[in-house]
Amino acid sequence: MIELPPLYQVPNQADLLVTHEAIHPFVHRTPILTNASIDEKAGASLFFKCENFQRIGAFKMRGAASAALRLSPQLRERGLATHSSGNHAQAVARVAQQLGVPAYIVMPHDAPRVKVAAVKGYGAEITFCNNTPAERQSALDKVVARTGAAFIHPFDDYGVIAGQATCAMELIEDTDVVLDTIIAPVGGGGLLSGTALAGRYFSRRAVVVAAEPAAVDDAARSILSGRIESNEVNLTVADGLRTNLGERTFDIIHRYVKEIYLVEEAEIIAAMRLIWERMKIIVEPSCAVPLAAILKHPERFRKQKIGVILTGGNVDVDRLPFGDD
Repeated sequence: MIELPPLYQVPNQADLLVTHEAIHPFVHRTPILTNASIDEKAGASLFFKCENFQRIGAFKMRGAASAALRLSPQLRERGLATHSSGNHAQAVARVAQQLGVPAYIVMPHDAPRVKVAAVKGYGAEITFCNNTPAERQSALDKVVARTGAAFIHPFDDYGVIAGQATCAMELIEDTDVVLDTIIAPVGGGGLLSGTALAGRYFSRRAVVVAAEPAAVDDAARSILSGRIESNEVNLTVADGLRTNLGERTFDIIHRYVKEIYLVEEAEIIAAMRLIWERMKIIVEPSCAVPLAAILKHPERFRKQKIGVILTGGNVDVDRLPFGDD
């Protein structure tokens, strides 16, 4: 196992390279898929980086492993702790299991059942709370005080950001064409900020852009205002994108991401269904937000070679947003 040094500033190219090497035993190098019918519909060539095939079914495994490997052995032995509605919770629980240390996860009481079951399956101790930022933090503080476990932030941590950057690094390296654009969804901004750094360091010309549900458009508003904005409500089918940006992720995104495209709920659901039907793979709603943006703005993306990050596939099949017509 490769131990990683703590990161106290924005990761540089060397940081990303050593991170990619270190987390190799913890993650899959996920495939890149294409689909002719979706390309025709989009008027562009799309290359889908399928993190729905990642361990725990989402890209979050990358950031959790990167952050855990930056803890001292003494601190790591006390266990890993976090708060999350799902994918990050699973990632921290799975990394802790692989490292042979305890995991303590705070989850909202309305978290998707499939994600709660997965966290339990990895042997983590779950504390449930009301689904507000204040309640999550309060519950986490009590858990950390009781256990001494190390908190791994879902996104606003340079170690996490470095781990998430490895997804786009692989996308750039494994795609057999030079990409014009890379698009990722944005919630807390860990993936997007990592993708922006990977694009800056490793791509010859790709512009990194983002897609966001219009119902929770805090990232788009933050880019316009130059400060972190928040949402009064977080009602969107894309449950993985309900979180506001953090200070670290906002700083990177504000510097390197100039375009965030907003999509409506019906457009997200339609794009999700299109991926299920045409690509024959399971993706969760948050995954479909970038494709929805591409389809909504054909004038921006037409005839381009576009890398699309499919973030995860942990969907409750008993509660699909689409059904029989």
